[in-house]
Amino acid sequence: MKAITDTLDVARSNQYEARNGRMKHYGKQEDTAYLARIRHLTGERPTYGYRRITALLNREREETGQPRVNHKRVYRCMKINHLLLQKHTGRPIRSHEGTIITLKSNLRWCSDGFEIACWNGERIRVIFALDCADREALSYVATTGGITGEMVRDLMALAIENRFGRDTPPHVIQWLSDNGPAYTAYETRSFARLMGLEPCTTPYYSPESNGMAEAFIKTFKRDYVSMHDLESAQRVMEQLPSWFADYNEYHPHKGLKMRSPNQHRRFLTTLEGCPV
Repeated sequence: MKAITDTLDVARSNQYEARNGRMKHYGKQEDTAYLARIRHLTGERPTYGYRRITALLNREREETGQPRVNHKRVYRCMKINHLLLQKHTGRPIRSHEGTIITLKSNLRWCSDGFEIACWNGERIRVIFALDCADREALSYVATTGGITGEMVRDLMALAIENRFGRDTPPHVIQWLSDNGPAYTAYETRSFARLMGLEPCTTPYYSPESNGMAEAFIKTFKRDYVSMHDLESAQRVMEQLPSWFADYNEYHPHKGLKMRSPNQHRRFLTTLEGCPV
């Protein structure tokens, strides 16, 4: 038994209990009241783990005046009913000691791009801008062709319009990107400075230096692209606005106390209006 449990990396005592028919799962009677909603939420968002399911469940309960649920209880319910996600087994990511996140919004925006392969062979390339504090996707531009400097400049203008309307930013905002030619073009960098942005690029061969944008790409592909209809480029283009809107309004972030970007911004606005 020891050789088998060592090979499988499991507890020997649990295997003895299971063999003798004494294996029991700890649970509480109240857990059944949450299970139906947990199943509903995991059915709608099958890529969400227990922490994000807990965040969505607690949002629903707060709206109806019910007490919050501890994430440990949700974990237990999901584990017993085989609703947990598989553990990540990807390659380890190189460590990065730099700081990307900022303490306030509109201090640093990051940008990157990704590709969506459609089922009919067409490909869509998307670039986006993200605030490094509240994680809101400020703007995006999509095309079936290549990424150009003109598209990056349009992306900058849309991001500024989203946050400041027709005005320019009241202070210089860092614009973090990789070293792609569309970002480093002279016209793009000049336009950025004209609009109140300070272009800064990551070191070569160091995608971790733009880790927030990389994490967004992983999230977007997992929670939206992989879960929807990719029949054609036209079909994907039709769905992109709703995907970005859903991310901004509903996607929980651990760094935002499990709030979504829009929810976090509304929370900060409420705090600013409260008297000290």
